[in-house]
Amino acid sequence: MSEKNIRLEVMQAVEPQVAGFMEDFLVPIDKIWQPTDFLPNSQEDGFFDEVEQIREEAKELGYDFWVTLVADTITEEALPTYESWLMDVEGIDQHSGKENGWSKWVRAWTAEENRHGDVLNKYLYLSGRVNMREIEITTQHLIADGFDIGTDRDPYKNFVYTTFQELATNVSHKRVGQMAKKKGNGLLGKMCTIIAGDEMRHHLAYREFVKTIFGQDPNGMMLAFADMMKKKIVMPAHFLRESGGEISTAFELFSNCAQRLGVYTAQDYIEILRKLNDYWAIGNVRSLSEQAEKARDYLMKLPDRLQRIAERMQFNQDQHRFKWVEANGML
Repeated sequence: MSEKNIRLEVMQAVEPQVAGFMEDFLVPIDKIWQPTDFLPNSQEDGFFDEVEQIREEAKELGYDFWVTLVADTITEEALPTYESWLMDVEGIDQHSGKENGWSKWVRAWTAEENRHGDVLNKYLYLSGRVNMREIEITTQHLIADGFDIGTDRDPYKNFVYTTFQELATNVSHKRVGQMAKKKGNGLLGKMCTIIAGDEMRHHLAYREFVKTIFGQDPNGMMLAFADMMKKKIVMPAHFLRESGGEISTAFELFSNCAQRLGVYTAQDYIEILRKLNDYWAIGNVRSLSEQAEKARDYLMKLPDRLQRIAERMQFNQDQHRFKWVEANGML
C-alpha cells in the first residue's frame, strides 16, 4: 500500500474521534468571547471617552512593540489562506455529500481563529498609532500571495506544523499582552492574553491529533515530523510584504523586532521542539523501520544542535522603518 493510501486510511480511522476533540478543545459559540466584549460599545454614550482612553494608553508603547503587534494582527487576518489550505489536506473531505469530522473541525477552528484578527484590527484602528491603510495593503498582499509551509496535502505534516505554530502564537500573544499590561494598557493586555488562551487550546488539540496518529502509523508520523523540522517551521506570514514592493525581507525584519523585544525568539523555537519530543515520547516509540529510526535519532539530537547554533546567532539591532508605523513619527 502506498504512503498516501496509508495516510488516508489513518485519517479515516481517526475521524470518529474528531467530535470528541471538538468537545474537548473548542468552545461553543454562545459561550466564547467576542471582540465587542473588549472594545468600546459604539451604542453607549461613553464610547468616545473609552476610545480616548485607548488612544492615551497606546502612547506608552514603543516602536518595536507596534511592529510586532501589527505583524501579529496581519498574520491573524490572513485566515482565509489557512482555511483553504487545510481544507485541501488529504482526508479532510468537504465534497463527498456528507461532511466528515475533519472538515467540521477545520471550519470550527477557523471560526474561533477569526475573532483574533477582528479584535486586534479594531484595536489598532482605535489606537491612532498605526497607518491602517498600509496594514490593510499588507494584509491583502498576504492573502493574495498565499503561502507554502512545506506540508503539501500531507495531513501528518500539516498537523506537525499546526501543533508547533499554535504554541508559537500562544507564546507571542501572551508576551505581547504581558508587555502591554506592564505599560499600563490593561485592555490590550486582556485581549492578547485571551487570544493566547485560544491558541493554547488549539495547540493541545493538534498535539493530540499527532499523538493519535503516532499510535496508528508510527513510521509515517516520525518521518513527517523529521521532514518538517529539517525544512524548519516557517511562520504563516513568511511572505509578508509592504506596499509597492515584491515579497522581500519584511518577515525577517519583523522577526528581528520580535527577537529584540523578546516576544518570540530562537530559544522559544528550541523549547517548543523539546516539548513536542517529550509529549509525543518519541524516544519510546516501538517497531520503527530503519528509516524512521534515523528520523527519530535526528529529532532527538536536534534541540541540542539548534541550541549550539542559537548561541552563535547574531540579530540585526537596527530598526527598519515599516510603513505600518512610520506615519506616527515614533522613533
